[in-house]
Amino acid sequence: MRTWAIVRRILMQFKRDKRSLALMIVAPLFVLTLLWLVLDSEELTPDIALVDTPAPFALAVEEQDANVKEMTLEDAHDQLAENELDALISWEEQTPRVVLEGSDPSANSAVLRILREAGAQLSEGKQLNPDVEFLHGSNDFNLFDNVGPVLVGFFVFFFVFIVGGVSFLRERTQGTLERLLSTPLKRGEIVTGYLIGFGIFTIVQSVIIAAYSIFALDMFMSGSFFYVLLVTFLLALAALSLGTLLSSYAKNEFQMIQFIPLVIVPQVFFSGIFNLETMEPWLRAIGKVMPLTYGAEALRDIMIRGQGFESFQLQIYVLGGFTVLFALLNMFALKRHRRL
Repeated sequence: MRTWAIVRRILMQFKRDKRSLALMIVAPLFVLTLLWLVLDSEELTPDIALVDTPAPFALAVEEQDANVKEMTLEDAHDQLAENELDALISWEEQTPRVVLEGSDPSANSAVLRILREAGAQLSEGKQLNPDVEFLHGSNDFNLFDNVGPVLVGFFVFFFVFIVGGVSFLRERTQGTLERLLSTPLKRGEIVTGYLIGFGIFTIVQSVIIAAYSIFALDMFMSGSFFYVLLVTFLLALAALSLGTLLSSYAKNEFQMIQFIPLVIVPQVFFSGIFNLETMEPWLRAIGKVMPLTYGAEALRDIMIRGQGFESFQLQIYVLGGFTVLFALLNMFALKRHRRL
């Protein structure tokens, strides 16, 4: 009977906490659906530019599973640099010359496979010996190098979101926030103070994670370390402002953790760990409303492609916009606790 009393008390707790009960059922279904949408996609079809190649070879490549475009060498180099092509193939002294964009190992493998199959078809089983160059990366560029920038951004975002959200929640549950709201301080000043205070620690965290990944783990790095720190810091601020915003709608730490499968997990799928080009366009559009998508894209431009500020400045502005938006929403959320 005493054991049954404990069981009954737990069941009553779940009955009263309908959000936890719903999350136990909805969250796994939600994550599984996302996995199905992301992984149950078509095979990657690379974009290849052909420059002055022999007609039989061009025909053999077009018969493979690829998007083939014929263009000038200058246009091909420009589109390759802008990541609009996966490879360009030209012809020099009876030998194909291949320049791979190089930042995506799966695209590199697809292009080389198509080249082998086209060459075997053209030369009746004999393999071509193309000259292969990499615009970004190298022949040793592996999966960890490809997803490394995404992982750096993810871990910064994830831990700042959790620590910032739980810390802000404790400020509220312990009465500190209520006492601050009873002072002449405005909601904007309170939110800004918390963001700056936690922001100091996010700078330290960003430096440690980025430096360890690049210098200790030897993650591929061809750009500016300062730009990496800038992006990770802005990504951390977006995570911090989002975490403090959502903490206003949680009653305890457990409810704060419940936001992870609904807020953090979806961003992982659309941040670039999985190849987004194989997804449906409407599915790719979901990633446009997620901060981690922009942070990971900027980090890839810096670490893998070695590009300058002008190439990822849009992502910087969007991350800043997310931070401002979440901070403004946080100010309105504070009205739930006390009006000033």
